[in-house]
Amino acid sequence: MASLNTFGAVFSFAIELETRLSAYYSGIGDSAMAKAADKRRKKLERVRRENVVEITLEPIAGLDADDYALDLSDGSEDGQAAAVRTAVQFYFDAAPKINVRAAQRALERCGREHDG
Repeated sequence: MASLNTFGAVFSFAIELETRLSAYYSGIGDSAMAKAADKRRKKLERVRRENVVEITLEPIAGLDADDYALDLSDGSEDGQAAAVRTAVQFYFDAAPKINVRAAQRALERCGREHDG
């Protein structure tokens, strides 16, 4: 299991999640959802850059990447809904573990955007 035990690991995972979702939505022809995922990715990259300070080096416990694995092989409505549920769950679980309020809000916002 890949442990998401630092601020950087959580944000790198979130950025990769949005990158993969953007490619997934592009592949199934949903350009609006692909664009939204790309926009979230860019925001997360900005937040990561702006909030790399000493306090962000504190360890994080209880997040494992395997718990948020995406199955992007299914382009059906059910497959898309499963991808959204996984993303929402990740953001819901990760946000409270981040010790920088601006970064925490960014993760919460991503979860709400996925949840519609």
